[in-house]
This record gives sequence, C-alpha cells and structure tokens, in this order.
Amino acid sequence: MSGLSDHARRWWPWSGSGHGPLPALLVTLTVVTGLVDAVSYVALGHVFVANMTGNVVFLGFAVAGAAGLSVTASLTSLAAFTAGALAGGRIGARLGAHRGRHLRAVTALAAALVALAVVVSAVVGQPVSQAARYALIAPLALAMGAQNAMARRLAVPDLTTTVLTLTLTGIAADSRLAGGNGGHPARRLTSVSAMLTGALVGALLVLHVDLVLPLAIAAVLIASTAIAAHRLSATSADWAKPAPSH
Repeated sequence: MSGLSDHARRWWPWSGSGHGPLPALLVTLTVVTGLVDAVSYVALGHVFVANMTGNVVFLGFAVAGAAGLSVTASLTSLAAFTAGALAGGRIGARLGAHRGRHLRAVTALAAALVALAVVVSAVVGQPVSQAARYALIAPLALAMGAQNAMARRLAVPDLTTTVLTLTLTGIAADSRLAGGNGGHPARRLTSVSAMLTGALVGALLVLHVDLVLPLAIAAVLIASTAIAAHRLSATSADWAKPAPSH
C-alpha cells in the first residue's frame, strides 16, 4: 500500500493531502484564469480581469500616459473584481462550513457570469468596440473576484487559482539550492502549468479564431466544476470541513 501511495503522490502532488477532490477542481479553475486573462489582455485592450497586480501596474502606466492602456478599463476591472471578491466572501461566510457547498455556490455564480460574457462576445463580435469591452470586462472580473475569494477561503496549498507571484517565489526560495527544505515544487509547477496552458490556448484562439471560443471553453470548465461540486457536496467527508487556519 505504501508503494502505491508513493506512486500516486508522484503523479498527483496533492495525493494524501486531506483535501480530497478540491485540488483537481481548483487546477481546472486555474486553467480558466489563463483563458479569461488571455481574452481580456489580447482582445479587450491590455487589461486583466484576474491578475489585479498587473492591473494596478497598468493603471499607473495609463495615468502616466502610456499608449495602449486605459485608466477607465483598469478601474472597471479593479472595481468589478473587488465586488466579486466581496460577493465571494459573503458566500464563504454563509457556506464556509462545507467546502464542497462553498465551491458549488461560487462556481455556479461564476459560470453564469462567464456565460453572460460568452453571449455578449457573440453579439458584439471582434474586434470589440470601446463601449462593448466594458460589458465583457465587468462580468469576467466579477467572476474572477468571487473565484479568488473562494480559493482563499478553501485554503488548498499552492492553489490560489489567480495569483502566481508567491507560487513562483516559493519554487525558488524554498528550493534546496536556496537552502530551503524543498517545499512542494510539483504542486507549484502544476499551478503554473495550468495557468500557462489556459493562457496559451486562450491567446491562440483569440488571435486565430475568435474570442467567443475561449470564453465558451472557460464557461464549460466552470460549469463542470460547479456540477462536480454539487455532486460532491452531498457528502460530509473530512475534506469538506473548513481548512485549519494558519
């Protein structure tokens, strides 16, 4: 049994972590982050809907007068993301006692918001007009804000779904080369790979097909996560209990 456990851990770095199905579902949502940020950056005028660090930097550049950036677009995304995080926090306060139900509620909300963006993108077409892009930025940033708040509350190690700065720092700073204990590089590399995959696929589809397709894929992935969370939330397994605070 020990050999099988070690083999499983080698292929899935969260095996035996006590978080049950949550890591796989959050990795799926990390792919979604790459998809929607690819759409927002490439098709909506150099703005992020999930990476708020980038938006704050873009806002500073835009205020300074850098070409190709918009103060209004960055502020819209920041405001919508914050509102989404507030909604995600409220959901967590109500349903945080069962992580499966918490995940189900937030992903259902996010799926509806991204589905709205799919409809809007199909109607407005590409290239997206200046006015129409705000109708896409707002629901996408709302969804990502709620998702980020949920991931924070679920507290699965190395899976924030939207932020990789600390993840990349951890890979280097915790490595044995840096004098650390090695950390969990496989977990962190899985997160990085998931977002990179989403970003690559999203950018390729926006550039060579249409922005509707990557948003539709994102909506399907979130909806699939919501369905999985719904089925799993019927149980009261140990993984569904709130994560211990650190």
